[in-house]
Amino acid sequence: MPTKRKLMQLYFALLFNAHLKGFVTGNIYKGNTKTVCAPGINCYSCPGAVAACPLGSLQGSFSADKSTIFYVGGILLLYCVIFGRTICGWLCPFGFIQELFYKLRTPKLKKNRFTRILSFLKYVFLVFFVFIVPITYALRNVPLPAFCKYVCPAGTLEGGIGLLAHKVNEGYFSMLGPLFTWKFALMVSILVGCVFVFRLFCRFICPLGALYGLFNRISILGVKVEAPKCTHCQKCVSHCRMDIKSVGDAECIGCGECIDVCPTKAIVWKGSQIFVRGNDIPEKTDNKPIGDRYKKRRTVTRAISTVVLLGILVGSFVFYHNDDSGEASVPVISDSSSDSDVSSDLPEYGNTLGTRCYGADLTVVTADGVGAETVNPVSSGKITVINFWGTWCTPCVNELPYFDAIASEYADSVSVYAIHTEMVVDTASAFIGEYYPESKIIFACDGKNEFYYSMLGGRGTYPYTVILDEKGVIVSIHLAAVDHETLKTEIESILSNED
Repeated sequence: MPTKRKLMQLYFALLFNAHLKGFVTGNIYKGNTKTVCAPGINCYSCPGAVAACPLGSLQGSFSADKSTIFYVGGILLLYCVIFGRTICGWLCPFGFIQELFYKLRTPKLKKNRFTRILSFLKYVFLVFFVFIVPITYALRNVPLPAFCKYVCPAGTLEGGIGLLAHKVNEGYFSMLGPLFTWKFALMVSILVGCVFVFRLFCRFICPLGALYGLFNRISILGVKVEAPKCTHCQKCVSHCRMDIKSVGDAECIGCGECIDVCPTKAIVWKGSQIFVRGNDIPEKTDNKPIGDRYKKRRTVTRAISTVVLLGILVGSFVFYHNDDSGEASVPVISDSSSDSDVSSDLPEYGNTLGTRCYGADLTVVTADGVGAETVNPVSSGKITVINFWGTWCTPCVNELPYFDAIASEYADSVSVYAIHTEMVVDTASAFIGEYYPESKIIFACDGKNEFYYSMLGGRGTYPYTVILDEKGVIVSIHLAAVDHETLKTEIESILSNED
């Protein structure tokens, strides 16, 4: 049977992924709670995730405005000071997954001098992938969440495989390339390693654990040693499966297992007395037995806590099942053509091949910023190329020159719209001013929760391109980056058919 800590790990894994509807529909949640970071690693793109990943948010904040950096940094600092690395032992969903793999009956690699040396590797990942690389790219106005993109196995498992597992996202398989192959192989290697090595990712790779560990000594919650009682027998260190040198140091995940093995009861919980364990209850006070009274109080407290926690969990399931704020609402169909100009044989509105494309008034973005002017992508009366992109998306940035070339070559017959995601949209203006100040591309910004992207069939992955004929009918959809030749061939095909 699982221990109490395992139950808490399972509880928080469910709580942080309470959008169960996402696993049924294959969509990710984009509501208001996604602006808050979960304490542990839980991928933003997981269909069930209701909060953001702290590592992804931190890397993304470097390319946003100062208020975003302070907001994300403040949340992380609060977690660090209150919990320290106790988050890793009790709240982190990916830590829970690692421990489940370790439960498999196989020979285990015990900690040793070499694993203690390897434990410093996670600080290299923290400095290089979370700070140096993202900040370097942010200074060039190109957001790059390096750790999430190149390393994070939780993102591959929860976000990548979580989305690909649903048949509605089967089109994403055409987007898979060398990067996904690398990430998938890395994920499998780490999970297989976790079968033989306790919390391999947590101990040697995780930058978030490295950051939290720096605050272990001063955190409000966790474990500590009462020095007068300690005999320095080192049973706690030898019993611990993490690479600790002393209880409560930077490698300690606050699991509390060392409390049971301490012969002098020198190891105790920091913080409130709600963490008192059964073996810590005194038998007598002033020669009067009080153990039974403590146990009754503990039983009542546990019952109340269980009811409250289950109530919160069930309430979260119901709330996110009924919450439509994180999903695209039905758009107001906008078309500049009058009824007399529209042929009666045009197809119905939709977001699949052969349907008539939805229209919407989107805010124009220029080198001067996000203004008040709006534009409707389906009202040009020309062949229309709608590209959804973001400055943080490397494939998006790499393919923009092809759209720029098409916009210039076919200026009389083709309109090209590059619609930036609402995420870190402030970075778009500087990017446009530096690289596309004279471009014929019409840059615009998507609405709240990326509603236009969602209504045209987008499901969380960028870039995404939709091509319309002159009547606004969808003739092509690209779920991955496209090149100049592909765009040119499709446009020439539409022009030849119309002739």
